[in-house]
Amino acid sequence: MSDMVATAFGSLAMMTSVLVSPDGIYEYEAAHGTVQRHYYKYLKGETTSTNSVATLFAWTGALRKRGELDGNAELSAFADKLEKATIDTIEDGIMTGDLYILSTLESKTKVDSETFLDEINKRLEKLVNA
Repeated sequence: MSDMVATAFGSLAMMTSVLVSPDGIYEYEAAHGTVQRHYYKYLKGETTSTNSVATLFAWTGALRKRGELDGNAELSAFADKLEKATIDTIEDGIMTGDLYILSTLESKTKVDSETFLDEINKRLEKLVNA
């Protein structure tokens, strides 16, 4: 179902799922299928423009939950900062190809996978060091 919703709104790579069992066990996952094709391009040495947002948010969801369960506020805060850095990067107009096509921002730049992650990291470092 999550794949259908994400596809309808233009970018499967923006969809994450949180599965919760009746006994309170959580699973966070990125619900997109384009990565395999991009991985094969990467293996050939080709540049890719893979949107890693869903994967990042699956990790941040899991890290935040682990922080809550362990009483580790710093870990939860880091997850929040990583999400903010990711959103800020896109709102600053730096995005992968799938979002570039959909975006109505006047000033935007299409970047490859590695540059996108580097840009997120720049914003994350500012947030962590603030």
